[in-house]
Amino acid sequence: MDVRDAAYLSLVRCEKEGKYSNLEVDSSIKRYGFTGYDRAFYTALVYGVIEKQIFLDYVISRFSSVPPEKIEPALLPILRLGVYQILCLDRVPDSAACNECVELAKLHSHRGASGFVNGVLRAVARGKEKLPLPEKGSLSYYSVKYSCPPWLCKLWADQYGEERAEGLLQGINRNPRITLRANTLKTDREGLLERLRAEGLACEPTSYSPVGVLLDEFTPVSSLTPLTEGLCFVQDESSQLCSLAVGARPGEFVVDTCSCPGGKSFGMAMAMENRGKILCLDLHASKLSLVEKGADRLGIGILSTAVQNGTQRREELLSKADRVLCDVPCSGLGVIAKKPDLRRKSPEELSRLPEIQYRILDTAASYVKPGGVLLYSTCTINKEENEAVADRFLREHSAFAPDAENMPFGEARATFFPDEHGTDGFFMAKFRRG
Repeated sequence: MDVRDAAYLSLVRCEKEGKYSNLEVDSSIKRYGFTGYDRAFYTALVYGVIEKQIFLDYVISRFSSVPPEKIEPALLPILRLGVYQILCLDRVPDSAACNECVELAKLHSHRGASGFVNGVLRAVARGKEKLPLPEKGSLSYYSVKYSCPPWLCKLWADQYGEERAEGLLQGINRNPRITLRANTLKTDREGLLERLRAEGLACEPTSYSPVGVLLDEFTPVSSLTPLTEGLCFVQDESSQLCSLAVGARPGEFVVDTCSCPGGKSFGMAMAMENRGKILCLDLHASKLSLVEKGADRLGIGILSTAVQNGTQRREELLSKADRVLCDVPCSGLGVIAKKPDLRRKSPEELSRLPEIQYRILDTAASYVKPGGVLLYSTCTINKEENEAVADRFLREHSAFAPDAENMPFGEARATFFPDEHGTDGFFMAKFRRG
């Protein structure tokens, strides 16, 4: 299977069938047996076109006599692939990008389509040095330049101001580095760094987490023997800090109300030195099985799992937990750099989330014993899902007060920004029950 043809078919499946790009990429790599350069090129094409789609469609609109929304559905992904290679991949000659996309048009469309594709792509190649953008400072300018939907550009501008919003847009357009969390039941960060370097891998300590390691951005994670040996697991630095902020201690009883895929529970178990009990709750039984397998690989024996809707109380847990982590489902706007599909979200999808998040937080609070701790967190940058939910919780739960113990930056609330901290966008707020 030709790499560009495979990328085209994957883009069509993601667009028409709503497949998640990461699942589509993983299955296609296995299906076609891509390795080495082919694997990297295929992955770059699929993720790159999805990530840059708004920008690519804008470019197509400037060089095509037919607007993108009226271009034949079979041809639009081909044009996007061509424009992406011409404008975003330095190692691909313009002529090769044009010629290969012309062949794709012959394969997947009618006879005359190849001429149209050839004309548009060669026009882009000729005019790429003088590509006009929308008026600088306008909503369209930010949307096109950073390939983010206008509603998201406006949301961040309204909530954080235009300068801060552009920083966020820049942050989510950087290639994120992979972060590992040392399994302190088996090693420490220095030991993990030594092991990775001994295998010839470039790595460095994280800036904020005392247990994190940053890898070079091109490190193939699947080849890391420390991962398979349970010496570490993949976890963003902000999530590492979230686990540490809970402040779990050996011998305590901890509830993780929305635990999958389990990384934060693993971190808490390590802080507890594998002594005590952590109950991992989640709505999906299939995902909880992954938590159990991960715990086994890491040598964690204090985790148990149970299927539970986060908005519904488990009576046997009322006022029983020393600490509760409430890492709620969210819009994911803080992890767009890692999940390009999130750029396709609509604002309507976000509007219902704060109420659901509050209901889960309210339920989680009922599990906290007097004197116990509750930590609320999201992986989004949206004040309606973050500060507004925390404010409402404090208004309606007089028994709880803000608590800054073990929190990053020494305050009861912390927000991590990709451009400022080099992490996922992340929010956490900590409360203690009186």
